Amino acid sequence: MCADCQRRTETNPLRVLDCKVPEDQPVIESLPRISDHLCDQCRAHFAEVRRELELLHIPYRLSHRLVRGLDYYVRTTFEVLSGELGAQNSVLGGGRYDGLVKELGGPDIPGIGFALGMERLVMLIPPVPVEARCEVFLAPLAAEGRDFALRLQRQLRQAGVSVMMDHEGRGLKSQMKRADKLGARFVAILGEDEMAKPHQGDDRWLRRWATSRARTTPAPFAPSTSGRR
Repeated sequence: MCADCQRRTETNPLRVLDCKVPEDQPVIESLPRISDHLCDQCRAHFAEVRRELELLHIPYRLSHRLVRGLDYYVRTTFEVLSGELGAQNSVLGGGRYDGLVKELGGPDIPGIGFALGMERLVMLIPPVPVEARCEVFLAPLAAEGRDFALRLQRQLRQAGVSVMMDHEGRGLKSQMKRADKLGARFVAILGEDEMAKPHQGDDRWLRRWATSRARTTPAPFAPSTSGRR
């Protein structure tokens, strides 16, 4: 066996079961299994744990080589694995430590706990769809476009349309990123070329902003000089 396992046989024999050295695996697999040497109380307790897991339809797999790095665990220890993390698939591990509180000077009460890896847990959080904060985002690229956008923003809001616009004079790329973060469905680009066109509904251009892809479509609205939609 490897040098670490030879040392562990003297200091912490159970840790031998956790060895990852390929040459040691045949020897470790031939070692006695803890599950074959339980007392009557522990065997009954473990059978009840398994029965309740099955009652709740919680899948599990028995491992005769599962060990924890701390000595105060008693009876059941457990580990939660994920198929989404590759080789490093352990999300959390823990077990019972009924006598720990008493050893620390407290009452003799049962206990159970676990530790988890926050980074691995975060990796398992499913992506959350962006909640749209506005229906339309106005992207003025010229001074005239900004004035037009202010009027258009007011009229759209009066008509019940959720709309936001850029007030900092950023470039088109930055404004598009902002529209994406806001979850806008449409982006109105108001640059020199767009402002040079007649202010007619079928001449004003919008970009439909969905699933990070844009396509140019005629705008279904544009403010008239009278302020009506």
